[in-house]
Amino acid sequence: MNARGKIGPHPNPPPQAGEGEERGTPLSLPPLAGEEPAPEALLIGGARRADGGESGHIDWIKIRADFPILTRKVHGKPLIYLDSANTSQRPRQVIEAVDRFYREHNANVSRAVHQLGEEATAIYEGARDQLAAFLGANHRDEIVMTSGTTMATNLVAYSYLLPRLKPGDAVLVTRMEHHADIVPWQLICKLTGAHIKVAPINESGELIVEKFIDALTPEVKFAGVVHVSNVLGTINPVKELARECRKRGIPLLVDGSQAAPHLPLDVKAIGCDFYCVTGHKMCGPTGTGALWARRELLDAMPPFFGGGEMIRTVSFDGTTFADVPHKFEAGTPNAAGFAGLAAAVDYLQGIGMANIAAREHELLDYAMPRLEAIPGLRIFGTAPHKAAVISFLIDGVHAHDLATLLDQEGVAVRSGHHCAHPLMQFYGVPATCRASLAFWNTEAEIDAFVDAIGRVRKLLA
Repeated sequence: MNARGKIGPHPNPPPQAGEGEERGTPLSLPPLAGEEPAPEALLIGGARRADGGESGHIDWIKIRADFPILTRKVHGKPLIYLDSANTSQRPRQVIEAVDRFYREHNANVSRAVHQLGEEATAIYEGARDQLAAFLGANHRDEIVMTSGTTMATNLVAYSYLLPRLKPGDAVLVTRMEHHADIVPWQLICKLTGAHIKVAPINESGELIVEKFIDALTPEVKFAGVVHVSNVLGTINPVKELARECRKRGIPLLVDGSQAAPHLPLDVKAIGCDFYCVTGHKMCGPTGTGALWARRELLDAMPPFFGGGEMIRTVSFDGTTFADVPHKFEAGTPNAAGFAGLAAAVDYLQGIGMANIAAREHELLDYAMPRLEAIPGLRIFGTAPHKAAVISFLIDGVHAHDLATLLDQEGVAVRSGHHCAHPLMQFYGVPATCRASLAFWNTEAEIDAFVDAIGRVRKLLA
């Protein structure tokens, strides 16, 4: 479904004389941002490919050409971008969609009946349709537009958990969680007298599933788990975890920030209760993302932010709120960003998420043995089911020094704790370097990365 598909009425149009509670009617539009599919040239022979559609032989070099930034040089050397887990690069289709929004459709959404206002609202609401289809939601109203996963988890924390937790209750998480899946729950536990429980992992970076299940005791009222670890690349068995939580009546939130760019998704098949994605990890603009939740949960949750657009009526005696999902979307949204995110979803689906997953697995299989062969290099996260994320250190070299010297070689990796202090503590290190691969990377880049590590080792010897 694209931004030109059926768009529902404005969630909160400006009142007009005699209209009362009636809603406006969307207009037919010219071609909109986010509507372009990935070009047919992406597939050799011109075959269109979408998940579940006709397959073809993908020309990954042509796909790489869609990313303008990959042609630049850094310190006089070709850029080798291995930091996609931090933020992905954007294809020209996304860049052009944002530019087109500002050039042709710029207006505030849901606040005006003029042509530009109708167009901007249609684009914004069209992005909701595309995200619903991308995630496998039952209905578009299950999608709350957010600035990213951090906003989504805080929304769930304050709107769902805060009214429900009491002293003695617990929230279950895993050792490999991102801070966005820890700190919001901690804040609510502090307010309510509840506490955090932590399910352990093993040295390979795998969740010990039986320990997670054992920890689902009656005191646990909520569980949160990352789908794919941003540090280790571990792919957690979220369908199994959701099944076990559901047996016990425990709502499960899954952080899909690192899964959405790399794996086919279907929230219905996973069986969780909340699922979060972040736009800038999946070729979209910064400041975009979404929370999917079961409709009955959203209906029962009070608003988190208050202000314009999330209301039905306001008086000094009280306020009534808009229907789901708009009651959670106060204020002016990042409409241009969501135009870009819609284009990003189009782009990824045009390639096919199964194809992306297979390509990145090829790159991971190519990179791992070459890195493992480097003397003194230690890899963190060797689970058999993992995404193309490789955290590593070299004996005697601080992560920041290693990343700084690799940057001089044109190689962009991240160094630090990766917003995962408890995981660093588990491994007994303050930081790691992380190389995260994407479908536009090449085997030649991996070779150059390995060679660059060799030169840095000699320099620091």
